[in-house]
Amino acid sequence: MEKHIMDKTYDPHQFEDRIYAMWMESGDFNAEVNPDKKPFTIVLPPPNITGSLHEGHALNHTMQDILIRYKRMKGFEALWLPGTDHASIATEVKILDKIRREEGRNKEDLTREEFLEKAWQWKEEYGGTIVNQMKKLGNSCDWRRERFTMDEGCSKAVVEVFVKLFNEGLIYRGTRLINWCSDCGTSLSDAEVEHEDVQGAFYSISYPIEGSQEKLIIATTRPETMLGDTAIAVHPQDSRYENLIGKYALLPLVGRRLPIIADEYVDRELGTGALKVTPAHDPNDYEIGKRHNLESINIFTPKALINEEGGNYAGLDRFLARKKIVEDLKEQGYLVEVKNHNHSVGHCYRCHQPIEPRESLQWFVQMDSMAKLALESVEKGEMEFVPERFVKIYDHWLENIKDWCISRQLWWGHRIPAYYCEDCGEMMVSREMPLSCEKCGGGHIHQDEDVLDTWFSSALWPFSTLGWPDATPEMDYFYPTDVLVTGYDIIFFWVVRMMFSGLKQIGVAPFHHTLINGIVRDARGRKISKSLNNGTDPLEIIEEYGADALRFMLISGTSVGSDTRFMIEKVEAARNFANKLWNASRFLLGSLEDKSYPIDEQALDLADKWILSKLSQTTQGVEKSLERYELGQAADRVVDFVWNDYCDWFIELSKEALYSENMDKKEGKQGVLLFVLEEILQLLHPFMPFITEEIWQHLPQRKSHLIKSTWPQVGSNYPQEEELMGLLQEAITRIRNLRAEMDIPPSKKGRVFLQGPRAQEVLAYGSYFKALASSEELSIAREDVGDASPILLDGLSLYLPLDELIDHEKEFQRLKKDLEKVQSEIKRGRGKLDNPGFIGKAPAELVEKEEEKLQSFLRLEEELHGKIKLIKEKIQ
Repeated sequence: MEKHIMDKTYDPHQFEDRIYAMWMESGDFNAEVNPDKKPFTIVLPPPNITGSLHEGHALNHTMQDILIRYKRMKGFEALWLPGTDHASIATEVKILDKIRREEGRNKEDLTREEFLEKAWQWKEEYGGTIVNQMKKLGNSCDWRRERFTMDEGCSKAVVEVFVKLFNEGLIYRGTRLINWCSDCGTSLSDAEVEHEDVQGAFYSISYPIEGSQEKLIIATTRPETMLGDTAIAVHPQDSRYENLIGKYALLPLVGRRLPIIADEYVDRELGTGALKVTPAHDPNDYEIGKRHNLESINIFTPKALINEEGGNYAGLDRFLARKKIVEDLKEQGYLVEVKNHNHSVGHCYRCHQPIEPRESLQWFVQMDSMAKLALESVEKGEMEFVPERFVKIYDHWLENIKDWCISRQLWWGHRIPAYYCEDCGEMMVSREMPLSCEKCGGGHIHQDEDVLDTWFSSALWPFSTLGWPDATPEMDYFYPTDVLVTGYDIIFFWVVRMMFSGLKQIGVAPFHHTLINGIVRDARGRKISKSLNNGTDPLEIIEEYGADALRFMLISGTSVGSDTRFMIEKVEAARNFANKLWNASRFLLGSLEDKSYPIDEQALDLADKWILSKLSQTTQGVEKSLERYELGQAADRVVDFVWNDYCDWFIELSKEALYSENMDKKEGKQGVLLFVLEEILQLLHPFMPFITEEIWQHLPQRKSHLIKSTWPQVGSNYPQEEELMGLLQEAITRIRNLRAEMDIPPSKKGRVFLQGPRAQEVLAYGSYFKALASSEELSIAREDVGDASPILLDGLSLYLPLDELIDHEKEFQRLKKDLEKVQSEIKRGRGKLDNPGFIGKAPAELVEKEEEKLQSFLRLEEELHGKIKLIKEKIQ
């Protein structure tokens, strides 16, 4: 079989895996330190080892792959550095679930060493799943350089940064109010808390004033926390309570004396203007407590059960305690009122359980100075957001940032490099475990039990993956990276932290641009979630339609930073486009021999110059869009050129030459068709890498891989030929539309008469009308054209004597039958919509669909009446 003979049917399963294996075997994804080339670097946002490829990954990775393939073809030394994240909480939960399911053991039944052994086994067994899925999508990463946030090099970087920041006083250990997840059993940073609106209640409670008949009414959404109340606060200028400041209230159910204090934090307009102060369980109360030196009473165990401070309620779950306390308040006459109240409650971003503010001894990063670095860098333009509007999220987070709680009460992760002497209590922070105590010389030393927040290591990703803290050639050459592609939902999780970490440790921003991808939503525009069960497995789409169709669906028709909808119809449209390209390529390549087809510029005809001019503009437009990160716009430009200009017009106009016995004419046309196809494959390759590479391998005398080919140059423009071709296209399109309106089949050839200043010029292209407008004769109108249907263009009038092509009586009968069918559908639709049973029971979407169908049939009825009227006039 000749090299250029392609399979009859487009079937991505026949070649996608084979093509990827070919790229891998040839080292086509590899990037090296190369002083002769300019580098272009992207670090892959590392997916969790627990994960599998979802719609968001598919979009994010497709965007990165488009950029890296484009820059590779543009001559850059393009490195796409892959890796995975250890994902402390998510992975630990998953491993413990597996142990519980298979062995019936909980974390309390394991030693740390036993757990870690099982965790690394789990990582080896399942950690590579998502990597293999990325390859299915077509990711052209340099897999030799694949990293893991807990590998030896990344772990070395983590320890280095921790020690440096500690020595500078920017990492400290202290007791603070932190976010606590009782389900995961660990502290969380502010960025790991997701606020959700929940339906709750405002409980108004009467607090008696000591030695008086007076009472203070205080409203709270969490009556169980009253067990930890240590004061009542009012505004110092609130005249209602001036006489109470300095006195004491008595805590209902408990009897504890609560000082009544004045603090400007209190909002006089909110509720009764009096606030219960629970320093151990509310961040604002915590600050009030510090200002007034109040006692802090923690009432919860780490599992969110009431502890011994709760007296009779000890041992109850927090929500059961709430119920019991409300019952007791009511019974003892303290409960004044209960009102429904919708309010925002912080939840753990992993398990989605409500978090508890909890006073705890933890490790923190002091953020003020590093936040300032990150803000100033963006202000100076060292890093830019695309689109620019997302800088607001970045700025807002940094301008309101608190010290970052970085310790987690977990086993899976980077263990904090702090060591404690068991003999004298001295704490030491060191790159390696000390052999003896720096203070007393004792040898009984143990390491801190906590691990670092996952985002601590992720924050170092752009440089730890290139070998830092060691001085490596890769670090010198590939850093800073060029663009980070990520979702707007992790700007504060990750982008902020990478920025201040890169600026603090290396002195420069870790990337020049942050390209924000939108969220992938379902076909109805809803956010994809497990509760709605509206997700689509990208691997199933790849299995059914191929990776190219999935990639193209996610990118085409999108604008940068905007959300996109996952629609099967769009996947099918992308697959249809791939099929169109396949068939067009097969049509051309089937006529070629395995030899070169040079283009003779002197022999180019109008259509040749037009298509080359359109190709030049498409190349320029695609490149411009890609440089601005308008990936959807770039994809749409290629589709429009391939489908409309190349397939629907140029190939059709070329068929006469292809079937000609004049070999010079035939090979000249083949040369232009082949040249344009080659450049189409190059322009389309970043978006649809598999099909383009497969077709490329079938081109005559092709030995190289498309992935390593050179991006096409912008070619010649032929403005005069473009203008004339535009006139011919408009004329042909108008003829086709008129014939379609009259239901004249293409098999019936008609005549076209020309008049006007440009008639003689257009007459020379009668073959174009013959090929595309079913016109057997094109001539200048020397006399009156009678009843011929006119088409009026700028400088050109066309007249079509269509009556000679139509059997009016037969057409009349056909239209009558069509009208009867349409009127039957209208009757059915009206009957359905007039039926109260249907309107009352059917889903709103179905009713809306029926209304749309009815309107469509009504429009068609009106159109058919018009056609019947015209035909009647002809018959009479």
